[in-house]
Amino acid sequence: MTETLSKVKLSQWDALLVESLRSLGWSDEELLRRVEAGELPVDESEYQFDYAQLTHLAGEQPEVFRQAVTQGYQIKYNTIRGIRSWIFVALGKEAGLELEEGKEAAEVTLTEPEHKRLESVLSFGWRITGGPSGTDGTGVYRIEPIRR
Repeated sequence: MTETLSKVKLSQWDALLVESLRSLGWSDEELLRRVEAGELPVDESEYQFDYAQLTHLAGEQPEVFRQAVTQGYQIKYNTIRGIRSWIFVALGKEAGLELEEGKEAAEVTLTEPEHKRLESVLSFGWRITGGPSGTDGTGVYRIEPIRR
């Protein structure tokens, strides 16, 4: 928990932008350099990311941006559809959604390292249940809001 408290916070959208650029195979240093220089691709995915927003973030809060890229981040506030998008962009996995009121959740098959990575970025108010079930270490995980 202490690790989560010390991480910088990013908006859900900024986290998606960072993960989309990571998916291009850029190292942390290349990502930092290109964002700061504004040398960014045009996104033609369904998300139509405008990476200029990251250049603005890097200019306004350079240490926050650098720390998010090099040491990790936590998302300030997640939505169920945002979690699904993050899983797709960052992990390349398609999560199923349950959208019935009071039962909202995303379900996805992950490896243990993928599970840990997702767990590390989720905003407060969400939990992950499930776990490894196969001999290969993968398992079905359910991401849902914590009910109070």
